[in-house]
Amino acid sequence: MLPRVLLCGEIECVQDELKEMFHGIAEVIHLVSESRSHFLSSFGPGGPYEGTVALYRLTESSKVIGKFDAPLIHALADTSKVRWIAQSSSGYDAIDVQACKERGIMVSNTPGANEDATATATLYLMLSCLRHFSMAERSLRSGIWRTLFNPAQTYDVTGRTLGIFGLGRIGLRFAHLAHAFPMRIVYFSRRKAESVPDWCEYVSSVEELCKQADVLSLHVSLNQSTAGMIGEKEIRTLRRGSVLLNTSRGRIVDQEAMIRALGGRSFGLDVYPDEPHVDPRLLTFPQCTLLPHIGGESAESWRTRELQALGNLKAFVLGGTGEDIVPELKTGIGNSTIL
Repeated sequence: MLPRVLLCGEIECVQDELKEMFHGIAEVIHLVSESRSHFLSSFGPGGPYEGTVALYRLTESSKVIGKFDAPLIHALADTSKVRWIAQSSSGYDAIDVQACKERGIMVSNTPGANEDATATATLYLMLSCLRHFSMAERSLRSGIWRTLFNPAQTYDVTGRTLGIFGLGRIGLRFAHLAHAFPMRIVYFSRRKAESVPDWCEYVSSVEELCKQADVLSLHVSLNQSTAGMIGEKEIRTLRRGSVLLNTSRGRIVDQEAMIRALGGRSFGLDVYPDEPHVDPRLLTFPQCTLLPHIGGESAESWRTRELQALGNLKAFVLGGTGEDIVPELKTGIGNSTIL
């Protein structure tokens, strides 16, 4: 009997490649559960997921299964042979990595798969906030031409300073796009990045980044150290007329502090603390631009994510390990990403 790989979410773009990748090495099965309890009870003898050794996980599966929190991970380890979870996205904050480490389950993600899509979405948010394009479009669609639009409150991009918090793949891609205007690029990361262009200037703290930035863009993972890291102090340090961009995770920003400290500033958001719920107060700021967490979505990025996540599963089935293991499990740092 071949080992089984369970798809917690459907493959949209690479169905033919899926069949070819696992032909003769694993049986691919699909999620049939309609509840978390049914899911966890289905790995035993005679169950629909019996013999499953690895999972492919889409975030959308949480509607049925819920988050892969500690109780689910421990139950999975107790009742199944699952030893690999391949998250089909760069973010994996819905998986309790510490619990996975304790139970010997490895987790992979898909870093880099959506870097261009997310960077270009961030570029759109920046342009829209500085020039009030979203407001102007709403004015046009409401039939009042540009009544809501005040050009005296808009700003050109050229010559302004972009502060990037987290100069990883997406942050660096966005830096390249913004530098073309040109913009001055400054950044802060946990450590000074190597092999970056000379025009990327490193600053020593988040506070210094906020002092210098006309636009502050967030590109860090969500974990216990970054949750709420951008609060009222940081936002008020940004000068009036500045823009805060978040295309990473909503809980990196203290939302209450952001709303309190907005005065004279704007924000461009693609992510929120309690998705899909959006605080109604955010909808009352016409100068701000909001997207429903679509920044990393494009036909190209979707296909790349699927192939990358499935490739990680295939490598595990063939050799007992895979690529793109999340940093906490690579380094042995037991820092749960569930918050």
